[in-house]
Amino acid sequence: MSAVVVTEVIVTLATAFFFTFMSSVMFFILWSKPKFREDSRYILFAHMLINDSVHLMGIIVLYLFTLVYLHVSKPVCSILILISAVTYNNTPLNLAVISLERYVAIRFPLRHTEIATQRRTAIAIGLMWLISSVNILIETFYIIAIDPHFFTTPVFCIREQMLIEEWQLTLTSGVNFFFLVVVALTILYIYISITLVAKSASTNKDSANKACRTVLLHMFQLGLCITSLLYTLFEALIAKTATALFVPLQFLNFFCLLVLPRCLSPLIYGLRDSAIWPLFLRYFRCNPTTLK
Repeated sequence: MSAVVVTEVIVTLATAFFFTFMSSVMFFILWSKPKFREDSRYILFAHMLINDSVHLMGIIVLYLFTLVYLHVSKPVCSILILISAVTYNNTPLNLAVISLERYVAIRFPLRHTEIATQRRTAIAIGLMWLISSVNILIETFYIIAIDPHFFTTPVFCIREQMLIEEWQLTLTSGVNFFFLVVVALTILYIYISITLVAKSASTNKDSANKACRTVLLHMFQLGLCITSLLYTLFEALIAKTATALFVPLQFLNFFCLLVLPRCLSPLIYGLRDSAIWPLFLRYFRCNPTTLK
């Protein structure tokens, strides 16, 4: 393994582990405080932290497999791809649900706790996982029905190697695009609705303006998700470049479009929260004794 490849692995793993550690600190804060555990907004944020951390680890494992040209059994490869695909789709859906929760808090403040209950939040999270996994589960059952022996041989673990029909890849891209478009329209609608509500004389304008900023942040986070759609396009363009530049450009493409967005998105959301930020600083500095 060349020095360049070793450097890429070190940079990727160091970045992923550092941001996963920060996400773990925030998750511990959310789990350890009853006021966070009982609030649907923070339950959804905790789900975001877990989901994006799992997705990050999944894509890094797949990247390392391809980096060393490792062939793995198809069942193992299919599980890794399933995890990566489902957690990828979960992120925009989670943003949409958090935005809806903020909309309910502003539009129906007196009924917010009645509508956004822990039970309904748990059901929403379960539905996210179900919706996100339907497409790839259908693909898996289709492959088993067409070729029962498909999963018996080792394979170079990339998405294309786990498909037997070209339409499957087209369907996956279409589903991903559909998720992002629907979520973008949902967040845009919620932002416009909250903006209109904020102009009402009977509305708490500070809360409404804060909710508007939060929804705008969700739109920015969705933009980070969309960057991953450019990965395949840039990968094809990089493949046409000189051989000497292929490896470093391929790494930059992977690092900038897949790794960094997943690292930054939940942290940007969590560290701007006035309730989490001071607690995060104290735990991050390993000085939680003064916390109440």
